[in-house]
Amino acid sequence: MRTARAKIASLAEVQARMEEVRRRGRTVALANGCFDVLHVGHVRYLQGAKREADVLVVGVNGDASVRRLKGPGRPVLGEQDRAFMVAALRTVDHVVVFADDDVTRLLLALRPDVHCKGTDYTLDTVPEREVVRSYGGRTAIVGDPKDHDTRSLLRRIRREKP
Repeated sequence: MRTARAKIASLAEVQARMEEVRRRGRTVALANGCFDVLHVGHVRYLQGAKREADVLVVGVNGDASVRRLKGPGRPVLGEQDRAFMVAALRTVDHVVVFADDDVTRLLLALRPDVHCKGTDYTLDTVPEREVVRSYGGRTAIVGDPKDHDTRSLLRRIRREKP
């Protein structure tokens, strides 16, 4: 089994790894997110994504992207720590940190067979669905119902003072 650190790579390195994966006839899924304070919803999302293909690549939003998407005070954890925690999960095969606010560039570079999004989306609301369709991939909605989220968890932690 590869270590968590060995799973984390640059986009160019993950591209090369995926070329080898495809040469061996295996399929690729891409999941993505901020993963700022890993929780059960994240784990179930990634488990669902792994069921969609042989190999799971996870794109982790970089720190500047998380600040733009989530607002002041975020991320709580830096991108390298978040990438490491995601990579430590058995279901995850490869992790790449990306700077963009959406995964279009990753999708076009990696061309996964399946782009996985959480249950806070529908197939019609996934922003990158046309990008995935353009190269012949498919989109899947995976994970459990969206009743876990980092924002609520952080509010709860802040209320519970020692």
